[in-house]
Amino acid sequence: QVRLVESGGGLVQAGGSLRLSCTASGGTVRNYAMGWFRQAPGKEREFVAGIGWSGDNTYYADSVKGRFTISRDNAKNTVYLQMNSLKPEDTAVYYCAVHKLGFSGDSRAASYDYWGQGTQVTVSV
Repeated sequence: QVRLVESGGGLVQAGGSLRLSCTASGGTVRNYAMGWFRQAPGKEREFVAGIGWSGDNTYYADSVKGRFTISRDNAKNTVYLQMNSLKPEDTAVYYCAVHKLGFSGDSRAASYDYWGQGTQVTVSV
């Protein structure tokens, strides 16, 4: 069973940056697409970014395009989310997830097989 652990969240002022990491254990994720989702209080979990197994294909929600960058290091079994120009509306719990079928552009949370516990990102005005 693959276990995912996110880290790197925290409190940052608007306009600032954070880099989230998601490290897998209990199995390799190098053959799978990975995604980042977020969930704000009272809202549904939403797709943020996805990346194919090789890192060549990436997809982003319109709300983060141009500000966030997803990347991966398969040797470290780790996926990253670099978040720049953060806005208060980016405040949420951020989750990483594994898509075993390998479609990195799939924005449906129900399609993902393994999830981390999440890391809180809070952006202050």
